[in-house]
Amino acid sequence: MAPTTPKFSNPPPTCKYCILSFPSPAILLITLNRPKSLNCINMDGHAELEATYAWLDVEPSLRVGILTGNGRAFCAGADLKEWDSQNAAGKPRAMPPTGFGALSRRTGRKPVIAAVNGICFGGGCEMIINCDMVVASRKATFALPEVKRGVIALAGALPRLIRTVGRPRAMEMALTGRTLPAEEAREWGLVNKVVGDEDGEVVAAAVEMATLVAENSPDAVIVSREGIKLGWEAIGADEATRLLMESWYPRLLQGENIKEGVRAFVEKRKPNWEESNL
Repeated sequence: MAPTTPKFSNPPPTCKYCILSFPSPAILLITLNRPKSLNCINMDGHAELEATYAWLDVEPSLRVGILTGNGRAFCAGADLKEWDSQNAAGKPRAMPPTGFGALSRRTGRKPVIAAVNGICFGGGCEMIINCDMVVASRKATFALPEVKRGVIALAGALPRLIRTVGRPRAMEMALTGRTLPAEEAREWGLVNKVVGDEDGEVVAAAVEMATLVAENSPDAVIVSREGIKLGWEAIGADEATRLLMESWYPRLLQGENIKEGVRAFVEKRKPNWEESNL
């Protein structure tokens, strides 16, 4: 299907770090566009995506969003070079209340489908855990490797992950940081469908899925989605995230390992961990 340029009731946001396109008038395709940085998201990128999802929710002509990446990565997580610079300057990091990429804690009104074209690590994986549906290329890989860098998946994934894959598998992902291939992620329930690895194939599959959604009553889609979310978060994933942020994250920030992990990544060496005082 050839991309179109529909007329909007509200102007789309101006984007620097992602590309907005429209496979059909009702579908918004967001392509993360920092391929040399494996589509890692910086602070400006978070704000840009927050504006984009807010626009998706208020633009009446749009029914569904799709998120994908340009190049060999979907999203490899946070921009650790920027993070290291902020640590050195003593500047606090702050992402939107909607979480990593404005998606990992997003509630929103309209569904978002992830079209995972490649590496999906850290914050990238946190985003897909909170997506409504996930299509993956056969070459896609998934991981929460934060523990390898002395940080944690703080953006909402941990309490949500257990609802999707169960406690043993959630513990395996979060505590080992190991990488899951696409087929294993599908078996675990992280991914709806795995497709081939030809260029554009995963986006085409996501567009096909989005088209099925867009063909339905937009009111019924929004209300049905809310009903599922109420069941999924009945125990309160956001409350769990709040407690984690208020009780444990300040302790993590006071230690040296969080800084050492980021610094070691930037310096391309193995981190030298200190014993935990938590």
